[in-house]
Amino acid sequence: MTATTLQMNTVAQFSRKKRMTMAVPLVILAYLAYIFVSFDVAGLGERMNINNARTLVSDTYSYKTHVTQNNRNGGLSISIEGESKGAYPNGTAPDWVTLGQDSTLVDLGKGHLITLGAQVSYDIPGYGLITARPDGTGVNAVFPAGELPSYINASKNRVMINTEAGRLTITRARAEVFKYSLGWELFFFTLDSPYHGMGPIKLLSSAFSGEAGAIWNDFTNNKMWRHGDVMWALLETLLMAFLGTFGAAIIALPLAFLAARNFTPLGIFRFAARRLFDFLRGVDGLIWTIVLSRAFGPGPLTGALAILLTDTGSFGKMFSEALENVDDKQIEGITATGAKPLQRYRFGVMPQLMPVLLSQVLYYLESNTRSATIIGTITGGGIGLLLTQAIATQKDWEEVTYYIVLIILLVMAMDTLSGWLRRKLIKGDEGRH
Repeated sequence: MTATTLQMNTVAQFSRKKRMTMAVPLVILAYLAYIFVSFDVAGLGERMNINNARTLVSDTYSYKTHVTQNNRNGGLSISIEGESKGAYPNGTAPDWVTLGQDSTLVDLGKGHLITLGAQVSYDIPGYGLITARPDGTGVNAVFPAGELPSYINASKNRVMINTEAGRLTITRARAEVFKYSLGWELFFFTLDSPYHGMGPIKLLSSAFSGEAGAIWNDFTNNKMWRHGDVMWALLETLLMAFLGTFGAAIIALPLAFLAARNFTPLGIFRFAARRLFDFLRGVDGLIWTIVLSRAFGPGPLTGALAILLTDTGSFGKMFSEALENVDDKQIEGITATGAKPLQRYRFGVMPQLMPVLLSQVLYYLESNTRSATIIGTITGGGIGLLLTQAIATQKDWEEVTYYIVLIILLVMAMDTLSGWLRRKLIKGDEGRH
């Protein structure tokens, strides 16, 4: 090859690399432009509702108290989140509600005063007094002179006032006040519990005086937050992950010997085992969940079977590859002692395979704890079911936050536990990192 030809080839190679260097970013930019148009990213701002987002976020760390007046008979009810399980007994109310004979005064704070009765009024600082007489003809509201501010939405049959202090909705049938307060009200005890409103010191004193069982019973049977059901749901989620992961490992281990080239000389058995692993892990766990729920019905066992099928394929592939990489010298040393085949596997193969097996199984157990949450939304079991129910109501976002916090804590606990087990079982030293 002459120097000229070598020079031409070098220039051609550099030109190809230069074109590739320019083409790859252009292809990526073109793909991003396609996504921008096809997903209508530009219209995201128009579809976004800031008020709904603000309400959703505030619901995660606060609660609403509903003060509702029946405009037809004058009946009054006060409840947390508008639920009968959180209703105040007749004649009782929070300290910012003053019950009267003919009217009820609701103090939302910062000068915002609402009066409920035959005439409903709302005194808004900086704006004025709004009055309404709801009856069969309509709401009959009277506003201060001038254009209505943006936080007031009024029609003949409905008036909604949404200020920073709270919200008032008036219709012909009822007048309802919503007041937001920080915290998760009734988280520990409901209003009908003798321990509601009791301070921590007094509560501890009652527990040590022999009421610990009653306190625990009122806490776990909380009708608003259902702590007992939540604890059982977390246990179901953990059981789904545990049964699915370790069941898959038990099934995959003997099948992995069939798929390993150095343990199964017949190619047809290796081919069948490997295609089985491909099939099992090729179908996503959620697809297995849907199929199995149709076949066996909903329940945590169905979720555990879905995890088992998917992980059997994954474990089978990993274990078979680990078997193909075992050290033959150790097996030969065991064979030289006159060991039988099962003894060769037990003392020559398993000690080499065990670190990989335990490491992968513990990692998958941690991962499947998260997956079991999603699977539970389909199979109707575990914390995933409660999370789906809370999201579906579109109003219990504080419960959604509660369940998400519990899921995160469960995953953190499983991560800590699996890390400790890996150090203890694989390295044999709990304190070594």
